Amino acid sequence: MEQKLNSLLDQAKKHLERIAGDGALEEAKKQFDRIAGDGTLEEAKKQFDRIAGDGTLEEAKKQFDRIAGDGTLDQVKKQLEDFRIQYLGRKGEFSAIMQQLGTIPVEERPRFGQLANRVKAEIEKCFEAKKAALVDSAGGQGPGFVDLSLPGRVPERGRLHPVTQIMAEVCGIFEALGFSVAEGPDVEHDYYNFEALNIPAHHPARDMHDTFYVSESILLRTHTSPMQARIMENQQPPLRVIAPGKVYRCDSDITHTPMFHQVEGFLVDTKVSFADLKGILTVFTQKMFDKDLPLRFRPSFFPFTEPSAEVDIACVMCGGTGCRVCKQTGWLEILGAGMIDPEVFRMVGYDPELYSGFAFGLGIERIAMLKYGINDIRLYYENDLRFLSQF
Repeated sequence: MEQKLNSLLDQAKKHLERIAGDGALEEAKKQFDRIAGDGTLEEAKKQFDRIAGDGTLEEAKKQFDRIAGDGTLDQVKKQLEDFRIQYLGRKGEFSAIMQQLGTIPVEERPRFGQLANRVKAEIEKCFEAKKAALVDSAGGQGPGFVDLSLPGRVPERGRLHPVTQIMAEVCGIFEALGFSVAEGPDVEHDYYNFEALNIPAHHPARDMHDTFYVSESILLRTHTSPMQARIMENQQPPLRVIAPGKVYRCDSDITHTPMFHQVEGFLVDTKVSFADLKGILTVFTQKMFDKDLPLRFRPSFFPFTEPSAEVDIACVMCGGTGCRVCKQTGWLEILGAGMIDPEVFRMVGYDPELYSGFAFGLGIERIAMLKYGINDIRLYYENDLRFLSQF
């Protein structure tokens, strides 16, 4: 049994030598000759480490370069695989010897078992080392290999959220019309959110707003209109201002979210008329949708404007002929507007007999839905890259 194992190890080493070339690993293999006989496995490993470290293996790699360089790489790989099957396969020579272990006296089995394990381990180690050295030398496809012929991986570039894009576009249009941009706090005083806009406590109009209250007098603003009162308190006409920002209401469905974006705009000067409001909004819709869309003003009610109107545009989907989106009416609601109520002027110290003005408010998500043909506002906030990457 011992003789068969020693013979198997010698045979395996010679086989590997033939695959490697002209015997450049011969010195390293000699160090393993005494493994099966005297058990000096650790010493042999140390000696092999020294041999592998002093460049002896490099010569073997060079020999393989000559073998693989002439187109025989596939042949060498096949020889290595044949070696593995012959010596280490399930039906290989080592397995055949191990099947005879039962014929050895019981008291001798531990010693022969240990010897067999060492022989198998060293054959496997030599095989893997040779395979790595030969394949590395032939194709350079080791762990650190970089194939420069592969196409590059371009990192994904970030982009602005569609709501942010529309917000910037809306602000840009009004800035071109002479409006300045003002921003205010999301957490607002009840006074500026309601009372300064002609919505006193217990006014029925407050039922229109489902409000997030922080305390009795502090809340999350329900619109950006408080900036109208804040600015008029501190500045004198003429004024052309838009106030973009986030607003909050207790509402959530396919057309409403608890947080959304709004742009409040107002103009105050002498002799401002409803015709001026209509002209500004007509220019805005034409620039926003790149179409000469008809506008329709429907009478409505807002506590801080009088007269007030809901503004509709011809359906951007069907051009006003009627479709499912516009419910066959040919019109889509886009914003609310009106002439600033004289009572609001009095609250901020303006003379309503001298000054007049108009105000309007539009939802950014609403504009984006109309422009992009989106029917569910919640898509903006689900963070689905398949949706967001389209903009």
